[in-house]
Amino acid sequence: MPGRLFGLLPLAWLAVFLGLPLLLVLKISVAESAIAQPPYGSVLRWSATDGVVVLATLDSYRLLVLDPLYLAAYLSSVKTALVATVCCAVIGLPIALAVARARGAARVLLLALVMLPFLTSFLIRTYAWKLLLQGSGPLNAALVALGIVERPVAILYTDFAVYVGIVYAYLPLMVLPLYAVLSRLDPALLEAAADLGCPPWRAFATVTLPLSAPGLAAGAMLVGIPAIGEFVIPEMLGGPDSLMIGRVLWTEFFANRDWPAACAVAAAMLALCAWPVSLVQRYARRAGVGQSA
Repeated sequence: MPGRLFGLLPLAWLAVFLGLPLLLVLKISVAESAIAQPPYGSVLRWSATDGVVVLATLDSYRLLVLDPLYLAAYLSSVKTALVATVCCAVIGLPIALAVARARGAARVLLLALVMLPFLTSFLIRTYAWKLLLQGSGPLNAALVALGIVERPVAILYTDFAVYVGIVYAYLPLMVLPLYAVLSRLDPALLEAAADLGCPPWRAFATVTLPLSAPGLAAGAMLVGIPAIGEFVIPEMLGGPDSLMIGRVLWTEFFANRDWPAACAVAAAMLALCAWPVSLVQRYARRAGVGQSA
């Protein structure tokens, strides 16, 4: 009985802090916008003559389909998250491999360095990149001093600056699951590949990389999903044309005060993220079965 009780605690936590807010978002998304406090109408109303009257409407979801702004924002967010995730994987895999192959105090030190950025405020780190990438910043000064460019170039307020900020912010979330997988990699497999005449690059491609796939999948989920809804980095480092769904949500909530439209955007984004999450979970279950076999 105590075991079942403790097993129900996580479900209760999810129901209260995930299920109820999600139901509230879905409820607001099918309500009508109103100039009131809160800025949306009721979904159900009691009438003495008609009983319970349903006032729910799908106008907000219809707006998502008809207005090309939302489709452009979703596509731009997916593209940005995909590019950032690939960059994090390319950069994070060698880092995780180096940490996994380190021993003793060196491994502890490298892990601490990977997690060190989390000790600083996310906003401060993003603002630091704003100072680094601006026209009079250190990066442009170094490019001019090295003779790569004749005059400072526009780096800040571009898509490149957004990619740099997202990759920097979420890189540890790719490195840590990769390290967890690579640290359990049996060195005898690489030794066997070398004994069979396999060069190091081929051993990496045929042994290390396939076995690190579960870590890559978990890291891609941890990086890609929050990157889709990122708001702070595009707002601070991106230009006015940097259209992402996080900006659209902020505009609908605080500028337009159209909470039903904003909740519809959030619900559609949740549905968009649920599909890759289910694929990753399915892959993780299959990988687990294959490893146990």
